[in-house]
Amino acid sequence: MTASAHRQQYQFWTRLASSAAVIAALCMITIKAIAWYMSDSAAMLASLTDSVFDVAASIINFFVLRYALLPADDDHRFGHGKAESLAGLAQAAFIMGSAMLLILHSIDRLKHPQPIDNGELAVYATIASVVITLALVALQIVAVQRTNSVAIKADSMHYRSDLLMNLAILLSLWLTMQGYYSVDGWFAIGIALYLIWGAKDIALESAAALMDKELPPEFTADIERIVCAHPRVHGVHAVRTRQAGHTKFVQLHLELDDKMPLLEAHGITDAVEEAIMRAYPEADVLIHQDPISIVRDAQVNA
Repeated sequence: MTASAHRQQYQFWTRLASSAAVIAALCMITIKAIAWYMSDSAAMLASLTDSVFDVAASIINFFVLRYALLPADDDHRFGHGKAESLAGLAQAAFIMGSAMLLILHSIDRLKHPQPIDNGELAVYATIASVVITLALVALQIVAVQRTNSVAIKADSMHYRSDLLMNLAILLSLWLTMQGYYSVDGWFAIGIALYLIWGAKDIALESAAALMDKELPPEFTADIERIVCAHPRVHGVHAVRTRQAGHTKFVQLHLELDDKMPLLEAHGITDAVEEAIMRAYPEADVLIHQDPISIVRDAQVNA
């Protein structure tokens, strides 16, 4: 796949997934708001709170992903990909804030337990949310497989946790309807803690991208294998990698013959770069040529 085709695929799937997330979240907010108003369940409020912040995060993704896909310009020579990681941090902050508010509400419910009204309506609303979430997560899984987008991955994590949360809410509603009123508050607190744990992972992954964390060793090893496969290349060193959005940045030093003409060295460098781009069309590659004698002298004197 060419770099242009890869970019088009990335744009299609990220836009589709981000748009679907906003629509799905708005539908679930409407359903859950009605169910919470009719039942006054703390667990249903927990689910509604999560959906409200999900739609806020999805709307952020909707706009941020479109900004992140803009090509490099005079002010952003390396592109706008890190906007995805900023969106991830914003999502983590949203989730943690909502979870803390939810814990405070749940503690009050534990102090003053009460039955819920219209429990059947809350159950039907939760089942509808499960169906909508399953469809969205299936779409997001495909989008992440095609793009490896940090923002879509973070969004998908929300909705995967929603599946577990909604199943827990179904159990909570049933137990509360059986007279175990304190269960409502405890389940809400459990959901809040689960949200905080997921937000922590999103924040760490986003921070790693913003801090230019090195890509996995397997990626670097594959780059070295591709480079050294060229018959005129003696070796490679000083390989550095990072990622911003969908773009993987690769910098390396190529070890070539001392007396190789500059034009020939340039041709070999282009061939190596093309080989890397065939394996990773989304890569941005920068190669420096080193005479092999200088490399060996540096190794001896090290």
